[in-house]
Amino acid sequence: MSLPTAEQSLADAARMLDLVAAEAGELALRWFRPGEKTSARTDYKHGGSPVTEADLAVDAFLAERLRAHFPDAAWLSEETADSDERLSRETVIVVDPIDGTRAFADGDARWSVSVALVRAGRPIAGAIAAPAAGERYVAFAGGGAWRNGERLRLATATRLAGGRLAGPQPSTGKVARALEMNVVPRIPSLALRFAMVAEGALEGALSSANSHDWDIAAADLILHEAGGLLAGLDGAQPRYNRRDLKHGPLAAAVAAAHADLLAAFARAQ
Repeated sequence: MSLPTAEQSLADAARMLDLVAAEAGELALRWFRPGEKTSARTDYKHGGSPVTEADLAVDAFLAERLRAHFPDAAWLSEETADSDERLSRETVIVVDPIDGTRAFADGDARWSVSVALVRAGRPIAGAIAAPAAGERYVAFAGGGAWRNGERLRLATATRLAGGRLAGPQPSTGKVARALEMNVVPRIPSLALRFAMVAEGALEGALSSANSHDWDIAAADLILHEAGGLLAGLDGAQPRYNRRDLKHGPLAAAVAAAHADLLAAFARAQ
């Protein structure tokens, strides 16, 4: 399959990403033990982040399947050595084999496989599979977003006051108090955290600095296509496939209420 060039091709690309992400999630389940430590061998990267044999197996699976379907696209994954070669490509496949590895390793169901196709700095198709939680999300640019086969459409009149907010402490607590929101327990997978705003399970979600392209690209598109917005403290949407893969603090909410959440988040820094 060559790179998508029209709306129908984007729909096809999204369906492919959804299918492959779901298959990757099923592969990861071989090592997942609900409520118990994973059976996978676990090592640690420089800085102390865990990486399991499941992360690496899923990464290899995604690379084999997605590179075959999108041979003209560059590749960017948390578990693959990065290369400047991707910077010369307009389109790149961006994946996080297991977003929320610590949760996965501890038997917490709130982890996911996140895959996206990014063109000219923005996601054009994306999918998130969270098999242990029974969730699948998919979207394509200009065509909408779905959760488990149902179209996602956020109500434009969504209010933040009284709503649910997830994110890192202490910023989340400060924002919740300022906006009269209710803090929910931290959701380990950032992709899932933002996707839950797209489905209306949360009214807002925050992330601290230093998330990477692979953490957020798919969720960004899913949220946008559902009527939400993901943006940094400057109000700008994230740009992807830059030399620097790290992002600053981010806030997600329905588009109509996003400015209020962002202002409160900026004051909490």
